[in-house]
Amino acid sequence: MLPKKVVVIDGCRTPFLRSGTKYMDLMSYQLGQYAIKGLIDKTNIDPALVDRVIMGTVISNIKTSNVARESALTAGVPHTTPCHTVTQACISANRAIASGIGEIVMGQADIVIAGGVDNTSDTPIGFGKEMRKKLFKAQKLRGAGDTLKFVTGLRPSDIVPERPAVAEYSTNRTMGQDCEILASTYDVGREEQDAFAERSHLFAAKAMEEGHLPAEMVPVSIPPNFSPIKKDNGVRGDTSKEKLAKLRPAFDKHHGTITAGNASFLTDGAAVVLLMSEEKAKELGFTPKARIVDFAFSGQDLEEELLLGPTYATAKVLKRTGMKLEDMDVIEFHEAFAGQILANLKCLASDEFAKEKLGLDKAVGDVPMEKFNLWGGSLSIGHPFGATGARLVTTAANRLHHENGKYALIAACAAGAHGHAMILEKI
Repeated sequence: MLPKKVVVIDGCRTPFLRSGTKYMDLMSYQLGQYAIKGLIDKTNIDPALVDRVIMGTVISNIKTSNVARESALTAGVPHTTPCHTVTQACISANRAIASGIGEIVMGQADIVIAGGVDNTSDTPIGFGKEMRKKLFKAQKLRGAGDTLKFVTGLRPSDIVPERPAVAEYSTNRTMGQDCEILASTYDVGREEQDAFAERSHLFAAKAMEEGHLPAEMVPVSIPPNFSPIKKDNGVRGDTSKEKLAKLRPAFDKHHGTITAGNASFLTDGAAVVLLMSEEKAKELGFTPKARIVDFAFSGQDLEEELLLGPTYATAKVLKRTGMKLEDMDVIEFHEAFAGQILANLKCLASDEFAKEKLGLDKAVGDVPMEKFNLWGGSLSIGHPFGATGARLVTTAANRLHHENGKYALIAACAAGAHGHAMILEKI
């Protein structure tokens, strides 16, 4: 258990949009600005009281490498508030929130805004190593003669840009390829993956209609027309297993089961939460939504267990707290792929996996689907790499109140074979 009580006051996010759509002309810090300003307005916190702003991100823009600082300043947080940026792939916001908790527990801060942002539509495109070396040396060019010599010395291959890829550096495999391996290893078929994807979209569409998801968002108005963007644009309420079954495999063209329909899509967006020490919340008259019970991070084998972070991290946090899976009333997992989710559910329920991999006497437990991702998930809502962790915390806290639960579990996988899990208690 944490030695000092840390509470979640509330959370806020921008609508999550498919990359290449309406956020194309924005930079990441601007999305972060919308989320932070939305949180400030939603909670009515005085920005001058914020002790820290911590943001996670994956696709960093060189111009705004400390995206937390630019987001906070443009959102109205005073320049006297220190801000820093962290990165841990798809659990970057989880890491930012954990860092905020650490600042509060250590007495370095009482009020922290933490979360994350990513704008894949603004991914920096670079040149290959040879071109970068030439451009670096070009800083010393003097006069037209040197410039002409530089230009005539370029080869066509020098100016071909490097295409970005969502791939694991150590193995050179994409996340989709790793999920194909995972699905094959744990016998997760195409039909059940499509069924889970359908579930995610239909649940998200229902949560949108009932107002649960819009309540977590701040509208984004972009010049010049300033027409407000009020909802996620990746949710497909009209999808079906039959429609999904028609899609072709995206990674293994011949024998694959992963498609564009049962995998999360490239997404732009930002999400943040307001954290406080319980003492400060009482002093200022805030009513928190949840208390952080504890959290855990995990690291696994990159070759075999890349996407099994939720299983490992869940086992760790339950062991740390002495709690059981059946104690959880709300469960929110990041849906990187339907195959990834289903493989993790199988591993959590497996006695064999528990004994061989987790050092436990028996399985962590069967995850009851009536508690699992009831407002949709990353497959439908979207997954801005640096922001999803804050969305999970916000949704879990809101679901605890809506469903009158006591404890919530969130978990996520990330590149680098990392995992994260956290337990929240309703206040």
